[in-house]
Amino acid sequence: MVANMAEVFTGSFTQQEPIPEDAIDAAVAVMHHGRLHRYNTVQGETAEAALLEQEFAAMVGAQYCLAVASGGYAIATALRAVGVKPGDRVLSNAFTLAPVPGAIAAVGAEPVFVNVTEGLVIDLEDLAGKLDQARVLLLSHMRGHICDMDALMTLCDAAGVTVVEDCAHTMGASWNGVPSGRRGAVGCYSCQTYKHVNAGEGGLLVTDDPEVAARAIMLSGSYMLFDRHVAGPPPETFETIKYDTPNISGRMDNLRAAILRPQLRRLDAQIGKWNARYQVVEDGLRDTPGLTVISRPDAEHFVGSSIQFLLSGWQTPAIKAVLSRCAARGVELKWFGGAEPVGFTSRYDSWRYAKSPVLPASDAVLSSIIDMRVPLTFSLDDCALIARIIRAEVTAVFQQG
Repeated sequence: MVANMAEVFTGSFTQQEPIPEDAIDAAVAVMHHGRLHRYNTVQGETAEAALLEQEFAAMVGAQYCLAVASGGYAIATALRAVGVKPGDRVLSNAFTLAPVPGAIAAVGAEPVFVNVTEGLVIDLEDLAGKLDQARVLLLSHMRGHICDMDALMTLCDAAGVTVVEDCAHTMGASWNGVPSGRRGAVGCYSCQTYKHVNAGEGGLLVTDDPEVAARAIMLSGSYMLFDRHVAGPPPETFETIKYDTPNISGRMDNLRAAILRPQLRRLDAQIGKWNARYQVVEDGLRDTPGLTVISRPDAEHFVGSSIQFLLSGWQTPAIKAVLSRCAARGVELKWFGGAEPVGFTSRYDSWRYAKSPVLPASDAVLSSIIDMRVPLTFSLDDCALIARIIRAEVTAVFQQG
């Protein structure tokens, strides 16, 4: 399709949908009674945070769930709960966002970065060669891309490596029918504004391990009120840990939980809307000269809240030309290949607290990744327009050589 060079997109890449009315009503009810703290309840009342935990556990098929202040806090808590100590090494993706190595650093551990493939998932061959370097893998399903979880778990189980899943971009996604976050020992999710449910900030942690759940609850700042977690393990689980697990307060409050519960009930419908928009953009970009669309495996049920494509082999000036030309026409693209972190984009070597050898294979992939949010405030026509603009500008720069 030939693009009209006068076409300009005028929408916002950071504007989310309004909070649903039933979520607003639930939040107002909490504000009216004033009991925002999760343990501030009246007799016979179950707190909104506890109900959220119960409902999310049921949604993903987990035994236990904990609601916390952020997705990053959930990850750091999970690492502590599975026994990561200062000085330990933790395997993790080279393609990731700052909160993931940040969570490893927060517990005093050291990241060991694993290469990324052109499918934007962790390189299982590289992982296999590094499994003897750590006993925990913090696996980030970065930008919603899920690796072959069957193969990954076979490798990690055989090596005795515990898997913690960062599902910030995959709430509602699955691999071979298993919800994201349910193959590892712990699954961690984000409820930040740009994720799949919106509380501004917030996080959820799920596990089937009662001791891990108990430690996470104590870490989150339950004091001795752990019996109020209806999605937590039985009280006797806490007997051996309640005196030696530090309180690192990071609870979710009832106001955010009230906002989230109605959003969870409509998550499947929202995923359908995201994926329809993703498909329109992908279809519009397919077969663009110099541009590679990321193939999604049949086993992966993904959530298209963002889209990535590769400009493989392109030099930095040409990539920057694409970014600036698209920006001039209202299309906001992000690049993961910059030498300096910009906004949320960064590289594994951006963080000076996380030592790492150079990873040439990952560098080649990272230098080509272009990323774009797909908010639900975009219409399908908006998505088609955006694809036409990207296609035209990539083609123009590519033809200039």
